[in-house]
Amino acid sequence: MSTVFDDLATNNAYDRGMWPLERFALARLRYRLFPQAQGRVLELGVGTGANLPLYQAGTQVIATDASSEMLRTARHRGTRATVRWSLADAQSLPFADAVFDYVTASLVFCSVPDPLLALVEVRRVLQPHGRLILLEHVRGPSPLLSWATELLNIPWYAWNRVCHLNRETARTVTAAGFCIQRAQRHTLGVFQCIEAVPC
Repeated sequence: MSTVFDDLATNNAYDRGMWPLERFALARLRYRLFPQAQGRVLELGVGTGANLPLYQAGTQVIATDASSEMLRTARHRGTRATVRWSLADAQSLPFADAVFDYVTASLVFCSVPDPLLALVEVRRVLQPHGRLILLEHVRGPSPLLSWATELLNIPWYAWNRVCHLNRETARTVTAAGFCIQRAQRHTLGVFQCIEAVPC
């Protein structure tokens, strides 16, 4: 079933719409997080491929997305890594247990229908010494921002039918059996960088 984001990816409107956020917040956070991912890397929800240029040469990336349109767009993004493409649902990953050194994702767990189920799947495919790296937008941390994200989530989700503004992803990461090593909030606290390992 086509979504708003499939349609945006088709004409690259997604990247144009994201440009202000990338320019003033997200690009800087991506550069902090994703170059450290090496070896065998599973990227969930690769989208239009914004993280692909950040992976180092020699890294083997399996780039997944539930949208064929997003995968088609991401194929045009330059990268030094070796990339394989997989149309896959994060809630049911078609990979063996304990095969990845890193699992990465950015702005993905806002749109997964069951984020806990997906994170349990991530823990299954991640090696015991592996690492989870996430960049997500989340519910605001203060009472005012929490109220605002809840309020804005109603029309936002009604429009796109995919993305939730009010997820508490760090809490879900912990519930899935990860120990969070670092969780930092940015841009009024609504973007969060999360690094975690299996407990």
